[in-house]
Formats: sequence, C-alpha cells, structure tokens
Amino acid sequence: MEGGPSAPDPPGVILSTAVFVLALGLIASERVDRTKVALLGGGAVVVLGLIDQEHAIEAVEWEALGVLVGMMVAVRLLETTGVFAYAAIRAAQLSRGRPFVLLLTIAAVTAVLSAFLDNLTTVLLVVPVTFVIADLFDIDVVPLVIVEVLASNIGGTATLIGDPPNIMIAGFTGLSFDAFIANLAPVVVVTFAVVLPLCYLVFRRRLQIAPERRDRALDLDAPKAIEDRDELRRVGPVLVLIVLAFFVHKPLGLEPATVALAGASVMLAVTNQRIEEALGGIDWPTIFFFLGLFVMVGALEHSGAVEELAEGIVSATAGDRTAELLAISWLAAIVGGIIDNIPLTATMIPVVDTIAGENGDDAYWWALALGACFGGNLTIVSAAANVAAAGLAARAGKPIGFVAFLRVGVPVTFLSMGIVTVYILLRYA
Repeated sequence: MEGGPSAPDPPGVILSTAVFVLALGLIASERVDRTKVALLGGGAVVVLGLIDQEHAIEAVEWEALGVLVGMMVAVRLLETTGVFAYAAIRAAQLSRGRPFVLLLTIAAVTAVLSAFLDNLTTVLLVVPVTFVIADLFDIDVVPLVIVEVLASNIGGTATLIGDPPNIMIAGFTGLSFDAFIANLAPVVVVTFAVVLPLCYLVFRRRLQIAPERRDRALDLDAPKAIEDRDELRRVGPVLVLIVLAFFVHKPLGLEPATVALAGASVMLAVTNQRIEEALGGIDWPTIFFFLGLFVMVGALEHSGAVEELAEGIVSATAGDRTAELLAISWLAAIVGGIIDNIPLTATMIPVVDTIAGENGDDAYWWALALGACFGGNLTIVSAAANVAAAGLAARAGKPIGFVAFLRVGVPVTFLSMGIVTVYILLRYA
C-alpha cells in the first residue's frame, strides 16, 4: 500500500481504531448493509482528519479492484454461454454424488489454481460453477463457497504469485519462485490435508445429497448445457489467454489488473451481447465495500496504529530468534486477519527487514508469509478473495454472514497457525 504509516499519533491511533472496530462490529451484527458501513467508515476517517484525501486515494488497492472489475466482466460474458453449467455437471458426475469427494474435488481445484493463478482470480472463476453444482444436487451452496475461500487462501500461500502478501515480500526481498515453493509448499500441503476433513465434519449435514438428485446429475448430458456455442467460440479463447497471461504476467511486465482489464476489453469487443448487459455483471456493492474498507485500513496505517502494534509485539520477544519467528507469524495472522493482510504485510516488511537484516536469515520472511496468508482465513474481510466470494454469494441470494464465516474461519486459522508453529520449530528453530 502506498503512503505508508507516519510516526504514531496517539489520538489518531485511538480514534482510527475506534472507527474501524465500530464498523467491524456493525458488519458482524449484519443489521446494516456492509457496503453502507464501509463507505460511512471510510468517509468518517477522512472527515475526522485521520487520513488526508491524498493518502486516502493512495490507500485504495486499485490493483485488486482492477482485477475484480475485469474478471467480473469476463465471467459475466462467459456465464451466458452455459460453459459454467457444463463444468459443474462434469465435476458433479466425476464426484458421483459423494459429498466428501465433491468437497475434495472443489477444494483441491481451488487450491491448485490459487497457487499458480492467484486466489482472487480463482475465486471469481470457481464460485459461479459452484452455484450450479449446488443447484444440481439441491444442497446449500454456502458451505461450498466457504471451503473454496479457505482453500484459496491456503493454496495461494504455496507460491510467489498465489497471494498478494507473497508478491509484496518477493518484490521487496528478491526471493525466488523456487524458494517460495521449497519453504511454503510443504506446510501448505499438510495444512490442506488437515483442514479439509475438518471442514467436511463441520458441514457434512448440509451436504447430504438425495439419491434421486445424484441419479439426475449422473444422467445429465453435459455438452447440452452449452447454450451458445458461437458466443463461446468468440469469448472462450480470450478467457484462456487471460488465464495464461496471469501465469506469465511478470516476465511480460504486466500487472494482473492490466491483464484482467485488457482481456475484458477484448471480450467486450468480440461479444454480441449488449454492453449494458455485460457491464451489469460488475458487483458494484462489493467494489464500493472495498473502497470504504481500504480507506479505513489506510487510516489505521497512516496513524501508525499497525506499525506501533507490530513493533511492540516483536520487541517483546527480547531478541530470541525462535520467539521472533513465532511472534511475526502469529501477529501477521491475527492482525492481518482483522484488518486485511495486504496493509499488514506492507507495514510488517520494514519491521521484518530490520530483524532479518541483523540476522541475515530468510526464515523471518517465511514466517511473515505464512502468517499473513493463513490469516486471510480469519474473517470474511481478511482477504480480497473472501470479500469477492461473499459478494458473489450475496448477489446470488445466498449471503455469507460475518459470524457464520467466523465460526469456521477462527478454528481453521488457529489450527493452521498451530501447524505453522510446529513447522517453524522443526525447520527454522
């Protein structure tokens, strides 16, 4: 995030924290629309002078919003062809209607795509397919979407390009793609293997599939689900190119938002759909929720609240290397899980650089990456992928409540961080 934190301002720290906590409480209560709360909160911190207008604009993660808008348009154009229904039918038939296999298939595909694409883009692609799968089997889609969010944050942790915190760390340190995989992928695989059965135990009663629904799905003719083959021939190849470009955007010198928006523009140029209908696929409430949230978090960062907390907890370790590694990872998970892992990572990088520089030890960066990425599963607002998935679900009439996600996100995050703790002790202590 640009416009980093200034020297801590005690009144500003208290007031910006109060506004954020109040907003989070209102969102959690689910009595007020979350977009209204975020916009009011964002406006309040600017009016109160907790962040000036220039820094408020800089606080917005335009990169994430660009990816969201571009991929929302692309998904909308492709959705009308029926290709998502086709993919859903094939996934349902491969699972043969067995709930655990279905959950495993969805989660594994999401985790792998998140590692090599990025978790935000992956969620925008897989969630629409999930709606169709849930409809086919007549089961609640919310558990499936929650598991996809969890899998996207876990899987995205494994590589340099999978999650924004990793991209930020790599950009600052120059650590290689191979180094990220070597140090993060092992604990990601173990965490995924532990978390998925837990999720199934939690949601198994809501994933029961009636025999007649199972038989109906198995009897469906998947190719017939494609309703507009000509449109698919026009826009389908463009989406494939977008996905391929995401894999190689760094060597090409392109940002993910540039890829998404350029691809969406090409799709709009070749489609036969009316521009008004195509742009109707943009989930504006989610976009504006992000705007308000980013400004509130920017006020926390600008006042020095996040920096003060980070430095305070890290200094409390009294120079013990193992304690520092664990403090960094847990701080990143909990604080990043509350305020958003992107600004937390931006704030922690200079703190970790000071400690890692003195010790010449890359283990500190892996501790930060694991905490920041796994902390993305703590709440529904902890990561961009979470908010995007919640927006898609709300748009489909299946809202994911803040508390409902919290009931799963908290145990999953603490379980994941327990595994991280053991991993750090075994590998880096």
